[in-house]
Amino acid sequence: MSEIIISFIEFLKQFSYFGILLSLCFEFVPAEVVLPLAGFWVYQGDFNYYLVVLAGTVGGTIGPLTLYALGRYGGRPMVLKYGKYFLVSQKQIDASDKFFDKYGSGVAFFARFMPVVRTAISLPCGMAKMNVWKFSIYTFMAMLPITAFYVYLGYKLGPHYKEAEEIFNSYALPLALIIIAGIITVFTYKYVNKRKKSQSI
Repeated sequence: MSEIIISFIEFLKQFSYFGILLSLCFEFVPAEVVLPLAGFWVYQGDFNYYLVVLAGTVGGTIGPLTLYALGRYGGRPMVLKYGKYFLVSQKQIDASDKFFDKYGSGVAFFARFMPVVRTAISLPCGMAKMNVWKFSIYTFMAMLPITAFYVYLGYKLGPHYKEAEEIFNSYALPLALIIIAGIITVFTYKYVNKRKKSQSI
């Protein structure tokens, strides 16, 4: 199956950066296959790293909206019926449901770094009728570092780009925690400064 997907991605390569973006709009094409391969193309000198990351991030934000829409407008019965066509298993759906129930809408960001639920998490977000703009922003914020890291791994690994997924899974959770810590630090800094200014008036 992976060879068929790689052949499909290779076909889309002829459309340059738009082809990379387009390939990620199909949820049955895993980002962990597309992005390291795109990184390998950067290694070969066919593409620019930063433009690949931009195209991959945009495509990786548009793609999950299909599963979000399936969850929002079809509900659980349709998700269970058609999820398999997006390569989403019952196990992934159940795990995503539990993850969403436990952590709320923030999982649209955080779950992108988790191996089992990263694809299927769009479904419970849709079923919960989470605001589509909020969902898209969280997804974009998660896909930017994920895309950058995957493409970088593909670039550094060169011909061995297929090993990128295993390496990514080892660093995904620490990467998410670093990003969250950074966000908290920025907001805390802004809040403290705002308080200081209001007290000085």
